[in-house]
Amino acid sequence: MRNNLLKMNKIRAKRTVSVRSKLKGTAQRPRMCVVKSNKHIQIQLIDDEKATTLASTATYAKEFKTTEFNKKNKESAKKLGSRIAEMAKEKNITEVIFDRGRSKYHGVLAELADAAREAGLKF
Repeated sequence: MRNNLLKMNKIRAKRTVSVRSKLKGTAQRPRMCVVKSNKHIQIQLIDDEKATTLASTATYAKEFKTTEFNKKNKESAKKLGSRIAEMAKEKNITEVIFDRGRSKYHGVLAELADAAREAGLKF
């Protein structure tokens, strides 16, 4: 059992590195990094040249904590996608590089990306 867990963790780490090695964010076109856990979703806009986070939000943020958007589901993903697009527009960012991490572009991630596109982000 332990060997299977260690093997799966190695595979997941390798997949994450493989995806991220091809993506580099800049100040004009930051990397939109999405992290999905069992309970929550987190999004960050990252400038890799300066190693800074330009904007971030999550389902456990103050604005979503007391609402129905405080857990991982498609409705929350839509709300987070539109919110991160608003935050990007405030910082005059129109294009991003989508970083899905180790997760497949499917379900919650697809809904999040579609909502961000509808709100005006290009990727």
